[in-house]
Amino acid sequence: MGPERMADAADPRPLDAIDKDILRILQSDGRASIRSVAEAVHVSRANAYARINRLIDDGVIRGFGARVNHERAGQGASAYITLKIVQNSWRTVRDQLRALPGASHIALVSGDFDVLLLVHSPDNRALRELVLTRLQAIPEVLSTRTLLVFEEEDPQPQPGGTRGTGGGTD
Repeated sequence: MGPERMADAADPRPLDAIDKDILRILQSDGRASIRSVAEAVHVSRANAYARINRLIDDGVIRGFGARVNHERAGQGASAYITLKIVQNSWRTVRDQLRALPGASHIALVSGDFDVLLLVHSPDNRALRELVLTRLQAIPEVLSTRTLLVFEEEDPQPQPGGTRGTGGGTD
């Protein structure tokens, strides 16, 4: 079992107020420098660096990435797609969904359907092709329902127009 899997299997780690503040800052600006994080939470740079690394090692922070405006990136059509799948086929279906172009989020859920999939595509024609040709061709997929996204809002607060320094250790 690799380090990522071990962190996932471990018991949840209790987070103190400083850890929670660090997470809030990094969710808002993943490029925040160690110096700016340390100053914001009132700890030394070494302490901030050690806490961030511990959060990464413990699997609390899974990675850093960019929040993308999909429309401006040429992915103007978005949809949530619900899937009903054959019982006990989650792992097989999940692996096939990961390979789909534009798959952004995949979740096994409870309720009237089994899987919730968020996809982004260049246009409705590509979206239709993805659903009718790719998704419905997966043998374990029993049915789908497509919910078009008309407008999206990023719930994460945007940093006040500033850019971080790339997560450096300064």
